[in-house]
Amino acid sequence: MHLYLILSFMAKESDFYYCFLFLVFYFTMLYSDYTGYPFPTAPPVDPFAKIRVDDCGKTKGCFRYGKPGCNAETCDYFLSYRRIGADVEFELSADTDGWVAVGFSSDKKMGGDDVMACVHDDNGRVRIQHFYNVGQWAKEIQRNPARDEEGVFENNRVTCRFKRPVYVPREETIVDLHLSWYYLFAWGPAIQGSITRHDIDSPPVSERVVSIYKYEDIFMPSAAYQTFSSPFCLLLIVALTFYLLMGTP
Repeated sequence: MHLYLILSFMAKESDFYYCFLFLVFYFTMLYSDYTGYPFPTAPPVDPFAKIRVDDCGKTKGCFRYGKPGCNAETCDYFLSYRRIGADVEFELSADTDGWVAVGFSSDKKMGGDDVMACVHDDNGRVRIQHFYNVGQWAKEIQRNPARDEEGVFENNRVTCRFKRPVYVPREETIVDLHLSWYYLFAWGPAIQGSITRHDIDSPPVSERVVSIYKYEDIFMPSAAYQTFSSPFCLLLIVALTFYLLMGTP
């Protein structure tokens, strides 16, 4: 019966090209029905792997800025680093819909710094860009040392992961990561995929130079949790406590 239909169709259609297409389609449909499997579909895209914080201080170094006990999904700012062969892998995340960055500096001040930023653009993508701080503004550098880039914008957070070489040819805008640097942490809004001024006037900075060969888990409280850590506030608390204990005359 199947053969009869095929021969009938070929007899009526003189164009061999269309006959060939019909045969390909027919046997494809016959095989699909016989096996019971649907036509193959494109493989799914791997989702962004969440940042693990239980490895902090063990197999990677971490900086957390925000509420005590926060993690990569709840800190105002989060950064991790770890060596992988000849590369350093960085993971960044911040509570922003614009950009999150880390700068490598010879001091604790902005200016003359190598900066890697993850920028959320208008198309919903997160791109890794390379900047060089000139004074108080960032100039994008076309030579980008980042590779194996990936990023995501979810729950009003920009999160990314990338690698860059430990050693690079000597150049002003790209530092050698085998040397120790102060890390500058910043994040803020973006306009049409371009970074603007950071969210806070005085972004956090690492207290001391950071070595990629030493893994620590460092927490830095945000301004909302620094109130009672200043010497003046501590002195005031002690004075009020002493006054209440002694009572009024």
